[in-house]
Amino acid sequence: MSIPADRRVSPPNGVKVHLSAYLDLKARFPRGVVPHTLVEETIIDLVDAAQSFDEACGWVTAAFGRRLTGEGPLRTTLDARRKLRWRGQLDEMIIAAAGGAHSLLEFRYDRDVERAHGLPRASQQVPFTKPDGGRGFRDRCYEKFGLVVELDGRQAHPAERRGQDRSRDNDATAGGGSTLRYDWDDITRHGCRTAAQVARSLASRGWTGQPIRCSPACRAMKPNPKAA
Repeated sequence: MSIPADRRVSPPNGVKVHLSAYLDLKARFPRGVVPHTLVEETIIDLVDAAQSFDEACGWVTAAFGRRLTGEGPLRTTLDARRKLRWRGQLDEMIIAAAGGAHSLLEFRYDRDVERAHGLPRASQQVPFTKPDGGRGFRDRCYEKFGLVVELDGRQAHPAERRGQDRSRDNDATAGGGSTLRYDWDDITRHGCRTAAQVARSLASRGWTGQPIRCSPACRAMKPNPKAA
């Protein structure tokens, strides 16, 4: 529940009160609709209260992924705030989310794997038709090279078995398959290794570039044509 910053109330059990200096008390709602904050105000409030950059980024990307807001309305709300945590990083978040980073994992792949290692830019949220005729979207697609990258945080198998299955599938892709699959650990803990694997797979499909090191300690190696 949000109330003006100059008011004080005792919340009932199970209700958390949020003090806001940005409530529009003159807003009109249709009869029967409970007064509420706008989506953009809620997103910015959640970002401001986030304990980490990843948490803040997660609120923004999730909102775009669920099509709850757009770049224009969110920026308008952002510009109206005088004080805000993560303001310096919000521009990057919004641009990425509006461009197709619809989850924190996708944002981290684009920033920490693809851009940080000089890989070509993949198309985002590429539509495709499922075998049953339904519509789906590929997370990242290097269309020129016929390579798809799927980013999945779900737990489909026990961790050890799932890791073995994914490693096997990714090795097969690097040697001629079509889809690489990565989860949270692959992107956040082993981003350099993941970048090297994507680079090797792209090289086997005709990419003539070379990955770069994201830092002096980076373990991303140049793709070895003989190993592809």
